[in-house]
Amino acid sequence: MATALLFLATALAEIGGCWLVWAWLRGGRSAWLLLPAAASLALFAWLLTLHPTAAGRVYAAYGGVYVAVALLWLWAVDGVRPTRWDLLGAVLCLAGMAVIMFAPRQQG
Repeated sequence: MATALLFLATALAEIGGCWLVWAWLRGGRSAWLLLPAAASLALFAWLLTLHPTAAGRVYAAYGGVYVAVALLWLWAVDGVRPTRWDLLGAVLCLAGMAVIMFAPRQQG
């Protein structure tokens, strides 16, 4: 459960920071949004370091969580309801994340 919450926080920090940059560049919003965007992206990078496994494995697994959270963001923030194909893709990505993160491993 702690791993899932850490992945969720990591994804929200990355998506939030990227969205703020998008709002500035594509949405015509204030350049001041770059300050919280930079802070959010720095938080994202720091949160990645808190995961208790090898960095490459964390990055690979995080991709699946990112896809699912990005679709939730699409719905909650952008007001676009994900299609059943979006949801199927998210389920497949989360299944891949679970295999990568939670597969039994030999110590050594």
